[in-house]
Amino acid sequence: MEEGRLADESKPRAPFGRSRRVALRVGAAVAIGAVAGYRDGASAAPPGTPTAASPIAADDVGGRRVEVDGRAMYLVCAGTGTPAVMLVSGYRNDADIWRTSYGSNPASAMVFPGVAAFTRVCAYDRPGTILDLEHFSRSDPVPMPRRAEAIVDELHGLVEAAGIARPFVLVGHSLGGLFVRLYASTYPDDVSGMVLVDAWPEAMPTLLGPAQWAAYERLAAPAPPGLEHYPILESVDFAAASATMRDAAMAHPLTRMPLVVLSRAKPVVLPPNVPADFSPAAFEAAWRAGQNQLAALEPDAIHLIAADSDHYIQLEQPGLVVAAIRKVVDAVRDPSSWRAPAIWPADATPVA
Repeated sequence: MEEGRLADESKPRAPFGRSRRVALRVGAAVAIGAVAGYRDGASAAPPGTPTAASPIAADDVGGRRVEVDGRAMYLVCAGTGTPAVMLVSGYRNDADIWRTSYGSNPASAMVFPGVAAFTRVCAYDRPGTILDLEHFSRSDPVPMPRRAEAIVDELHGLVEAAGIARPFVLVGHSLGGLFVRLYASTYPDDVSGMVLVDAWPEAMPTLLGPAQWAAYERLAAPAPPGLEHYPILESVDFAAASATMRDAAMAHPLTRMPLVVLSRAKPVVLPPNVPADFSPAAFEAAWRAGQNQLAALEPDAIHLIAADSDHYIQLEQPGLVVAAIRKVVDAVRDPSSWRAPAIWPADATPVA
């Protein structure tokens, strides 16, 4: 059992009222570096808005805070078995993005409980992350902006302080995908497998070109509506993080391990503040090229297109993400299983 030195937070977050909720608009500008929020009207939130995770087992999913380098980090774990799986959320998303109900998918069908059914699984809040405008990071704040290297070292400190068994499988969504790859380059002995969920490719600045990259940065820089005066909101320089990952990949390439890359089929939903010179078509073309590069990190990687998803595959097709994680976990347990034919959900298209 992981060991935490601070008091457990055994009560799960209570569901919040739909009529008064200020919700996270998933599938929006989070994909391109900003969390887009919006205010609900007086009636129910639009279909597809995430709702708070339902309690499963309070002693596990309630989570607890673990002391790391003198400050508290929120960690939630469930299930038993090895290898453990660490879920790393995307930019400005907290741990609950992996166990939040969405549309017709109840909380019980989401990634976190799905993985807990066959092995140990953990997720955590980075400082400054949110689920929505009523649910903020349960980890102590740090000065912003942050460097990717600091985020990786923080995760390593959390793993050590909590006593999570290593090596483990890393699963990263969006910018979290860059963080898990940088972790694997920095601490290769800790990682036995990886799943990238519509992950940020470090080649994006190059693939977009100077003009489109500049337009992207203007789009991604502002805080989302409702968070303009929230100084501890997560902030990361995407260009610097991409350069760090590029250098790390050259110096310490990914070691041989089972890798599944999940990529969205639908274009990302853009926020209303899109600069006139930003080209959604150019962004999508660059993203697809970057996804192909990620799938080339391992010679026998599996690349799947999530047919019914935009950026938040873990919300829109949680069963596919669980199946991908299970494939990697099984391969860590039995390497010969990696080459065995897999039966993927009908809403996934393998890339040859």
